[in-house]
Amino acid sequence: MSNLNSLAFFWPELLLSVTILVAIIADLIYVKKDSFKVAFWSLGGMFLTYIAIRIQSVEPTSLFMDTVAHDPFSQFFKILILISTAVVMLMSLVSAELKKYRIGEYFTIMTIMTFGLFLMSSSIDILMVYLSIEIVSIMSFFLAGYLKRNSLSNEASLKYVIYGAFSSGIMLYGLSILFGLTGTTKFFEMQKAISMLGPDSNVALILSAVFILVGFGYKISAVPFHFWTPDVYEGSPATITAYLSIAPKAAGFALMLRFFNQVFGTMPENASASWSAINGLPWPELIAVLSAATMTLGNLVAIQQSSVKRMLAYSSIAHAGYMMMALPMMSNSSIEGIMMYLTMYLFMNLGAFFVVIYVNDQIGGEEFSSFDGLGWKMPYVAIPMTLFMVALTGLPPTAGFVGKFYIFAAVIESGSKFYWLAFVGAINSVISLYYYIRVVKHMYLLGERSDEFINPSSKLVLGILLVLAVPSFVLGWYFSPVAEWISKSTVMFQGL
Repeated sequence: MSNLNSLAFFWPELLLSVTILVAIIADLIYVKKDSFKVAFWSLGGMFLTYIAIRIQSVEPTSLFMDTVAHDPFSQFFKILILISTAVVMLMSLVSAELKKYRIGEYFTIMTIMTFGLFLMSSSIDILMVYLSIEIVSIMSFFLAGYLKRNSLSNEASLKYVIYGAFSSGIMLYGLSILFGLTGTTKFFEMQKAISMLGPDSNVALILSAVFILVGFGYKISAVPFHFWTPDVYEGSPATITAYLSIAPKAAGFALMLRFFNQVFGTMPENASASWSAINGLPWPELIAVLSAATMTLGNLVAIQQSSVKRMLAYSSIAHAGYMMMALPMMSNSSIEGIMMYLTMYLFMNLGAFFVVIYVNDQIGGEEFSSFDGLGWKMPYVAIPMTLFMVALTGLPPTAGFVGKFYIFAAVIESGSKFYWLAFVGAINSVISLYYYIRVVKHMYLLGERSDEFINPSSKLVLGILLVLAVPSFVLGWYFSPVAEWISKSTVMFQGL
């Protein structure tokens, strides 16, 4: 579709662009103490963007000369990104960590990052892939180092820049190899060109896939491209740590699903069957090994942490490993599994991080010891935190159980080839129980009991806790509407 005709389908992104301009102008007008009001402009624009997505036609097509896909698959991820961004913006309004700073541009940068994540989830051209990843990465660097007077935040931003530049360079080299082999930048033309290459090109293709996987693995914190994650998560503002653990991860998985299935795989005529790797390339086996390594390292190192925030950082690596389990399956059920897991993970992980933010603001610490006796002092906070910890473990009847059930079902349905991966995932789920329940132990079994309750004075705090805790529980036993939505959203644009 031509650039001019594409604008009729690009309304959500156009609304986001207008929102960014309005936020920049508003930040210039507001004085420092009122700069938080920029969040309301950003949230308003995001609400209009959500409405535009919901009322749009979902007929799969391509936009801007086959560089961006417009389909139910991208719409699903855009809605997840909007929800996570909106929740984190609300969390930022009550975070004491940010009150010393002018935060108008903070919300503007988050809105720009949302625009980049939108492009990531719908890119079908390697130039657009690289452009969108760079938009997201640069905005992430700014947000990670937003606490300018905090040395840990400065360190987090610097490490993020170094690792980000390194991984982007390797990924770009991999993309250049792929372009050299195929002579095109578009996913579907690449797929056709690769299928016509002889076996003598397989070494170059495998090298290209590995290099590209470095860039994608960096965005989702997959081992061994995870080194930036713990330090960046620890030094960043806690709200940004929560955001980085959800939104870029969702867009990263959307991009990986598209790229590996549509460039290095072929979709069968029967939509219920599995995709197949072109030329017998072993990328499904490679991703399966990385999945096992990611979840294992994430869980084993999380056990050793004394900080709850850092523990959640390593556990987010493990959760990336769980989601990667379904990537090599190349079937509709595996795509549904990843989408279901991301939906459930959004609520329970943001909820856990929000409790850490609130406890740090009230008690002044993120260590496990800071949670001692919290169940007696702050029951309105401890009860949701218990729910989030149980959900992140994957125990019924929480949303986490449904997410893991879909992932494991996709792996087992694919046949005996990857049974070993399901076994590794099950063992890792048991391991994660130790450090998640450790938080519950500190809240209820350690520390002194208190006869006085410390209830959240802000209605916004209670509102955020409810918005995150209720779905974490209800979606554990009533998830059919989400399952139906996901089933309709697995439709990808398949080329013309």
